[in-house]
Amino acid sequence: MSLATSRQSESARAASAAEARYRIDVPIAPARAARVVALDDRAARVAASLAAHPWAHAEFLRADAVGEMRELGGGPLPLTAALIGADVVVVLATEDGGRDTAERIGRHCFRYGITTAGVVLGQGFEADDAVAALRPYARVLLLSADESDVFELLTALRV
Repeated sequence: MSLATSRQSESARAASAAEARYRIDVPIAPARAARVVALDDRAARVAASLAAHPWAHAEFLRADAVGEMRELGGGPLPLTAALIGADVVVVLATEDGGRDTAERIGRHCFRYGITTAGVVLGQGFEADDAVAALRPYARVLLLSADESDVFELLTALRV
C-alpha cells in the first residue's frame, strides 16, 4: 500500500475505482406485497392512520365479525380474495374480539407460505386470546403500547 493510499479516508478509498468491483449494482428487491388486517375498531383506526402514509405496495383491511375482510372504506372481500398475492400479512389487534378471525388468517397464511406478523397494541392482557390465536402462526409477534411501533415494523418489512 502506498503512502498516499494509507492517508486517504475510508470514504475516499470506498469511492475509488479499485473498490468498485465490490459494489452491488443490482437494485434493491422490490417492496413486499403486504396486507395489514385490523381485527377490531381501535386497530382499524390505527390501520387508517397508517394507510395515510406512502407505502410501496400495501393494502389495509378490516376484518368484520364474521371473518370477512373489507378494504378500509370499501366493500367486503372473502379472506382468500383479500390475501391473494400477499407475501406478508400483518394482523393488528387491541382486544380479544378477533380471535377466530386471527386464527383463520394464521392458518391461511401458514398453508400458503405467507409470512405473518401479529401486533397487539395496548396492555397485553387486553388481547390474550388474539395473542394465543396468532402465536402458532406469526413469525413476529409484537406486544406494544406504542402505535408508532406498527409503522416501524411495516418499514422494517419493506412494505
